[in-house]
Amino acid sequence: MSFDPDEDQRELVALVRGILTQRADSAATRRALDTAERFDAGLWRLLCEEVGIAGIAIPEEFGGAGFTLREAQLVLEEIGYSLAPSPYLGSVAIAAQAIIASRDADAAARLLPGIAEGSSSAALAWADPDGRFVAGRVGVRATESGSGWTLTGASGFVLDGAAADVLLALARTPDGPRLFELLDIAAVEREDTPTMDQTLRLVTLRFDAVPARPLGTADPEVLETVRALALAAVSAVQAGTAARALDETVAYAMQRVQFGRTIGSFQALKHRMADMHVQAEAARTASRAASDALASGTADRFELAVIAKATCSEALAHIAAETIQLHGGIAITWEHDAHLFFKRAHALGQLFGTPRELRAAWPL
Repeated sequence: MSFDPDEDQRELVALVRGILTQRADSAATRRALDTAERFDAGLWRLLCEEVGIAGIAIPEEFGGAGFTLREAQLVLEEIGYSLAPSPYLGSVAIAAQAIIASRDADAAARLLPGIAEGSSSAALAWADPDGRFVAGRVGVRATESGSGWTLTGASGFVLDGAAADVLLALARTPDGPRLFELLDIAAVEREDTPTMDQTLRLVTLRFDAVPARPLGTADPEVLETVRALALAAVSAVQAGTAARALDETVAYAMQRVQFGRTIGSFQALKHRMADMHVQAEAARTASRAASDALASGTADRFELAVIAKATCSEALAHIAAETIQLHGGIAITWEHDAHLFFKRAHALGQLFGTPRELRAAWPL
């Protein structure tokens, strides 16, 4: 089965890559990390207003473009390829899709239009304070009273939660864990979490009897779907980053001369780059298979999402390590981008579960 993009999807990829190439080179990315937002707000507005990327996989009735997760997958790959920090992964690909997965029409009508146009951002608090993404171990408790629900506890590793004006949280209830929308975000304490990958902004959220509203029903399949969507989204960014690291390594090998020859002509290095290529293609295929399965609603969609995240985590870790090795001494300098690939490989490899954790926990 082929997961190659069709003509319209290729045009979308070309448009997004063209903008990111012009506006999100290495120097621009490093400048963005020094801003208060930790991303290029002007670039984000451009992508939302001119391309509409924030609304690609949001239904038209909620202000989106009505495309599918297949198109969102391609955008995530390009964001991963560029290394550009942006709210797309946390706000659009994870939190907005969680709202859709909850099948709560009222919440979708209120929250999704702002996210789709890029004027609002959202974040999903799922992990326990130690960063484990297991529904049964979530560190937030929901309490119901006559006036409604309140949430108490803490959730760590909340992606893009520092400035989000829409906060969602997974919390324990007497009927099992379920999703909630925080009604008073000013009452939520936010604490920045230092990250190895500075292009990812994580926070810990703390709740002390914060008013909340349940999203949808207490259906375990909703949580499985949200987790699978997050795994597939992260895998897409990993696949894009792996492709970029491979391209950078091959380009360097064709330019660097040693012993009177370009190092790319040495057979030993050819084999290593060929292995990197195989890993990058396997990552892309696994990630796209997961997104296609989630878009189609096939029976194996949850399993494919787990496979995609585990496969892409291992592939990016291997490719990032080889990128450093094959670049030699220049790769361990701050000025070179090799350390950005390595840091992203480590950070995303932990987010929503390491390969070992994912395989050990399957089936859920």
